[in-house]
Amino acid sequence: MEGILPLMKQAGMTSHDCVFRLRKILKMKRIGHTGTLDPDVTGVLPICIGRATKVAEYITDAGKAYEGEVTIGFSTTTEDASGEVVNKRNVDRSITRAEILDVLQQLTGEISQTPPMFSAVKVNGKRLYEYARQGIEVERPTRQVRIYKLELLDEREVFEGETISFRFRVSCSKGTYVRTLAVTIGEILGYPAHMSWLQRIQSSTMTLADCYTLAEIEKLAEDGKVEEALKPLEAGISHLPKYEISGKVAEKVKNGALLEIPSHLADEEGPIAVQLANGMVIAIYRKHPRKPGLLKPDKVLRNEF
Repeated sequence: MEGILPLMKQAGMTSHDCVFRLRKILKMKRIGHTGTLDPDVTGVLPICIGRATKVAEYITDAGKAYEGEVTIGFSTTTEDASGEVVNKRNVDRSITRAEILDVLQQLTGEISQTPPMFSAVKVNGKRLYEYARQGIEVERPTRQVRIYKLELLDEREVFEGETISFRFRVSCSKGTYVRTLAVTIGEILGYPAHMSWLQRIQSSTMTLADCYTLAEIEKLAEDGKVEEALKPLEAGISHLPKYEISGKVAEKVKNGALLEIPSHLADEEGPIAVQLANGMVIAIYRKHPRKPGLLKPDKVLRNEF
């Protein structure tokens, strides 16, 4: 069995919990997820099965989209609803729709983020949440991320109350902390804030409409129909630029041959899907770091085609 299983992750489970459950349901070990979702977060979690585990990193690196809710008026230790309240300040004025839209515009494009202490980022070989659980604050690396689109999902013209909550939709690059984005929205408006709800609605090309719950997958497994839910590994890397080759060249690719960079891919700096005319991807290539004009294999996916 091989392919990508678009899982609808439920709240209260880690991404690893999902993999553990699926290994038991499908009775196989070669299963991996494509990027950690916090336990409280629901939504799209592509699961790679069998040979498709080879493309997990490329799905993880693809863009994501989320719908979330920011609550303004208090911040928490974890930047989401699961943490303890750190700072509280009642909203003492009306906030207009125009103000919020202006903030969202300011945060669209390339921005800097510092990962929250309760995150899986490693510092000196140890994950930040491990330091946080011990009450240790460490210096965290600031990273550049890209916000492609940030929309307000609320029709109100004026927002009032001691705390104010509103929903938003964001399309963003790998490595974006939506929790931190919610906190930043509040900071620009002049108040402590946190992310009170979050759902991932898209990962790579997979959306909520593609997803199956664990219960649905369990039923499919009982009926011997799990493969009906699987997408081919190509579905996980369909966002990558394509390089179509002949069957004769494919035999060389299978053995790790270098390829000349075609003109239409001359400006590509990331991974490239090398495929046959029928759309079957047999390898992932990148520009050779020392040999200009050539591509080198990043990963060979198939030896039989």
